[in-house]
Amino acid sequence: MDMEIERKFLLPEYPERLIQEGQVQVLTRHSIDQTYLAIEDGQELRVRKITDLDSGEITYTHTFKDGKGISRKEIEYSISEGLYNQMIEAVKAVPLVKTRITGIWNGTTIEIDLYTQLELTVVEVEFDSLEAAESFVAPEWFGKDVSVEKKYSNKTVWKELQNK
Repeated sequence: MDMEIERKFLLPEYPERLIQEGQVQVLTRHSIDQTYLAIEDGQELRVRKITDLDSGEITYTHTFKDGKGISRKEIEYSISEGLYNQMIEAVKAVPLVKTRITGIWNGTTIEIDLYTQLELTVVEVEFDSLEAAESFVAPEWFGKDVSVEKKYSNKTVWKELQNK
């Protein structure tokens, strides 16, 4: 089981200027439909439909996560469109939709998530170790560190979306 170690920041504005100046290099752009199948305590099961906005290619994933905080166990694998559709039909939930821009800033891979159904934009950075995550100094433009604030977790945002 792999470990996901990441920090999340509340991005005050999309870094268009930094992209235009070449300080942030965009690698990929994806639309992600994310639906949770089960959420209990520190565990979650989810599926995603991921559309590459440049090529149009669509892939599907199934993910299990366990843990809380910036370091969690994660198992993720590809699934078929048919299996994805069966799971979506079974839960009859509204997917959380976001555009994910993956890029490089200052030698670091960053993921910017722009949520479609609500006014929220975050930037995430994944790390190889807890020490690297804890010692990371974010630039001011990343905004407030919300890595351990439950209200900004995808599963909390998704749950709120189900109640609308």
